[in-house]
Amino acid sequence: MPFMEVQKSGLSLFLGLFLLLLSLVPLSVAKFVVEKNSLRVTSPEGLKGTYDSAIGNFGIPQYGGSMSGTVVFPKENQKGCREFSDAGISFQSKSGALPTFVLLDRGDCFFALKVWNAQKAGASAVLVADNVEERLITMDTPEEDGSTAKYIENITIPSALIEKSFGEKLKKEFSSGEMVSVSLDWREAVPHPDDRVEYELWTNSNDECGVKCNMLMEFLKDFKGAAQLLEKGGYSQFTPHYITWYCPQAFILSKQCKSQCINQGRYCAPDPEQDFSSGYDGKDVVIENLRQLCVFKVANETQKPWIWWDYVTDFQIRCPMKEKKYNKDCANDVIKSLGLDASKIEKCMGDPNADTENPVLKEEQDAQVGKGSRGDVTILPTLVVNNRQYRGKLVRGAVLKAICSGFEETTEPAICLSSDLETNECLDNNGGCWQDNTANLTACKDTFRGRVCECPLVDGVQFKGDGYTTCAASGSARCKINNGGCWHETRDGHTFSACTDHGNANCSCPPGFKGDGVKSCEDIDECKEKKACQCPECSCKNTWGSYECSCSGDLLYIRDHDTCISKVSGGRSAWTAVWVILIGLAMAAGGAYLVYKYRIRSYMDSEIRAIMAQYMPLDSQAEVPNYAVGGNRV
Repeated sequence: MPFMEVQKSGLSLFLGLFLLLLSLVPLSVAKFVVEKNSLRVTSPEGLKGTYDSAIGNFGIPQYGGSMSGTVVFPKENQKGCREFSDAGISFQSKSGALPTFVLLDRGDCFFALKVWNAQKAGASAVLVADNVEERLITMDTPEEDGSTAKYIENITIPSALIEKSFGEKLKKEFSSGEMVSVSLDWREAVPHPDDRVEYELWTNSNDECGVKCNMLMEFLKDFKGAAQLLEKGGYSQFTPHYITWYCPQAFILSKQCKSQCINQGRYCAPDPEQDFSSGYDGKDVVIENLRQLCVFKVANETQKPWIWWDYVTDFQIRCPMKEKKYNKDCANDVIKSLGLDASKIEKCMGDPNADTENPVLKEEQDAQVGKGSRGDVTILPTLVVNNRQYRGKLVRGAVLKAICSGFEETTEPAICLSSDLETNECLDNNGGCWQDNTANLTACKDTFRGRVCECPLVDGVQFKGDGYTTCAASGSARCKINNGGCWHETRDGHTFSACTDHGNANCSCPPGFKGDGVKSCEDIDECKEKKACQCPECSCKNTWGSYECSCSGDLLYIRDHDTCISKVSGGRSAWTAVWVILIGLAMAAGGAYLVYKYRIRSYMDSEIRAIMAQYMPLDSQAEVPNYAVGGNRV
């Protein structure tokens, strides 16, 4: 073998070994969590129950929703490695029939290729049965090349891996002629505890890593608007992350380690072109990753964390590797255009040549290790929603579905209720909920997961009931809304209502009416039923909601006592009472004046006598002897 070929072969071997070691370093204590969804068998009877399945990391899982269908196991091409059209097989569902879930065996080809072939044949979902008894794993995409890239990005149906034993049971039932009905359920795949979703994206600034990098860059541009809308509205908290590795101790002084790492081998990234001799180095990627982290931190300090999305998309457009603009100068131009403080970002980044820990990148390495229900981050890119790793195609619609499924039901923002993400179930027969067509009120509330029947709150008035058959206004202001659901009617300018603002939700006909108070209140004929105006001198005439009573001759009707009295005697009595009151007041005033005058006179007399007593003895006082100072008589 010629020397040059040996040298080239040795370099390739070294490069491969280095990249392998670099990639294995963070996995030394790896904890990979398989994200699952629920698979429920509804028939046949012997298989009924719920089983685990592992969500495939491609296609579009229906986060927040579910899908029902019937299982089909093909007679030929049971591993799905060839196109089904070659064997004349189609999985296209007939009109009105349930969707087809194709069951395939694992082995001989990539998971993604199996799903792609089934999708092209009309399958709505794919179940892959494991070929060994083991714990479920995540079906991931292969390393992209020209052939795989064509179909990976076009897979749109969901898929899941099931255990070998469960797969054998499904095949047995299908082969015996039984209809196997199943339902894939993603509604609990993402926790949804409250009205804010916390999500993070593990990404990379490298734009020369093939199809995955291209897909990531397209996603960042497409999702930017939705991400900023959610963040500005306070509906979400987003955090970007970047994967780094450290260089194995044996290679720290090597040329390769020095070109791929910063801070003396502590933080590394693979060579973008996987060619140590040309182009950009791994350390260039690490430095730009660090810069993007600091952009987020500085933007977050200004209460505008969404600027990160502007920076990464602008940098991608303005500073691509292909145009040799992937550098600090271009990055600073983008920073300046966004109004960020470049000096703060430089301070945050620190010195990449220092033999010390970088606190920002050290925090990122620590965050790579799984905590709680979230496993280690080993796949790039990785999206984590409410501490659960997202599985599926990284596209705007699919990711937005996953995020929207993380909101507590009825707290989703409007963007989650758009027609391209979910179906408004309230439009079909009002969702089976209570409604009042007259007042245009409904208990149906559209949610991302479906709908809830919840009595509404209207203008500060809370309706109460089960939400399905009844909802009644309650509280002190309930009569403002559709009269509290009670009867009311207006005639000849007079309005009567069976609703009262006393907090009582019952409807009661007002005085002068009788009925249920809800649908009807009929006038009571007080005259005919002899409930009023019954004195001998009275003449009764019924009116709507009341009555009129008059007395014969010179008599006056007293309604409270239902009697007639004389107008004259009533006048004399009244004037007599007035004179008695006036005389009484006059006498009281005169008596008070006399008492007041006597007390003033007595007080003045006592004061005058006291003053005079100081200068001359009075008849009523004994003579008081006087003594000179010192005790001698005067």
